[in-house]
Amino acid sequence: MKQVAVILSGSGVFDGAELHEAVLTLLAIEQEGASYQCFAPNVNQLHVVNHLTGEVSEGENRNVLVESARIARGDIKPVTECDVTAFDTLILPGGFGAAKNLCTFAVDGENCTFNEEVLTVCKAFAQAKKPAAYACIAPALAAKVYGNKTKLTIGNDEATAGGINALGATHVECPVDEVVVDNDAKLVTTPAYMLAQSIREANASITKMVKTVLAMK
Repeated sequence: MKQVAVILSGSGVFDGAELHEAVLTLLAIEQEGASYQCFAPNVNQLHVVNHLTGEVSEGENRNVLVESARIARGDIKPVTECDVTAFDTLILPGGFGAAKNLCTFAVDGENCTFNEEVLTVCKAFAQAKKPAAYACIAPALAAKVYGNKTKLTIGNDEATAGGINALGATHVECPVDEVVVDNDAKLVTTPAYMLAQSIREANASITKMVKTVLAMK
């Protein structure tokens, strides 16, 4: 049975992990006969967004690990405890948290900074030549991790793709129900809710990503 490390970025599309993407990822992993362990950085979110109004909740603070535990039903560990030797594959669902809490791409674009603990784990998988998959906006991290003109996708948004390219990767346009594979890097990416207009479309995207990355040797 393959073991998958899943890095989450909070709970909620606007300031954390995209909930549909996260849950669909965990479901797809189990449906492929693999198992997973969730991880998240033990840091405060960039900010808290009221998901009813879409406005930032001034003066409110939430912790990425604590919020991610909601998705993992409490079964989650700090990302510093992710030992690459214990896992076969790495997967990062999207959501603005990936671009606000794991890095600052949503705010700073190509000039963004990265959470060093998360970056260390992601680089460890890349250096070990273990397959990895990044969904939605999470490929912004992959661009930093892999660089070297590695092929990846966030869908077809021109401005976001430009930022991805500036970080050293090569963006490839991709429809919502497909994936982009860089076989040399053993990297799989998919647009998910960067393009998806429904949970059905997001499911097609996430399921193909998980199937593809778990089929890699």
